[in-house]
Amino acid sequence: MLRSVENEKRWVPRPPLCWAPYPPPTVPYTPQITAKSLEGKLTATTFTLDQPICIFDQYVNSTDDIWLVVAFTNITSHFKNPTSQIQIPPYQKLSTALHYMTLKTSIAFYPCAENRAPSVLRVGSDTSCKDDRSLEYCNGPLPHPGPYRVKFLILDTNGSKAETRWSQQIILKQGRKARSIDTWPGRRSGTMVVITSILSSFIGVLVILFLCTVAYDFKLWRREEPAVPEEPRAGSFREREYDTHHIPPSQAPPQPPSDVPRPHSPAASP
Repeated sequence: MLRSVENEKRWVPRPPLCWAPYPPPTVPYTPQITAKSLEGKLTATTFTLDQPICIFDQYVNSTDDIWLVVAFTNITSHFKNPTSQIQIPPYQKLSTALHYMTLKTSIAFYPCAENRAPSVLRVGSDTSCKDDRSLEYCNGPLPHPGPYRVKFLILDTNGSKAETRWSQQIILKQGRKARSIDTWPGRRSGTMVVITSILSSFIGVLVILFLCTVAYDFKLWRREEPAVPEEPRAGSFREREYDTHHIPPSQAPPQPPSDVPRPHSPAASP
């Protein structure tokens, strides 16, 4: 009886055995920022990846979905792949779920064709869907500089089918406030000050030479300009007026003397 009691004390119930799901196979590919010389391949809200070509052919079927997982770096070590579409967080929940999935497509978008020009994937380039929760996914602008890490995840009707490795850390560019920009010339290097002074002096000399040339040409033009005689205008001629007040009045002719007989007219004779 004592042995049975001791045995009962020694017996410890064990929890039921649980089978954890096997992790999906890893595709030997690591997403990376494109090395092409593209303008804006890394901005304050977007980044550009190389498009994976001839990577997923032996891992997917034509009906499988290929997603891009965008997550903050601090959760990638314990990230759990979704087992259904319901578990996929939308873009709008990035601040709370700390990750989202976007750029859903199929293997037809990544064909393994010869002589195909390599392309890129721009993450965060769609600004029209950031407030639309009715869409299946949104490739909206990233609201935080990161750091982020990304990977491609293949899903079928049963859940995760395959996945790539996580990328290296991706840190977006950060803008600076206008007040934080120091514009004091003393902060500039000596070379910049010297170059600025030389350019300013050179521009001043060019302006002075230009003004002197203009003044000299204007002076020569005034000298060579022929004098044009002034012509009288029509209707502007006026008669000259003469003042006659200085001319003495005309005198009466002198009277004949009284002793000179006057001639008689024939009509007056008897």
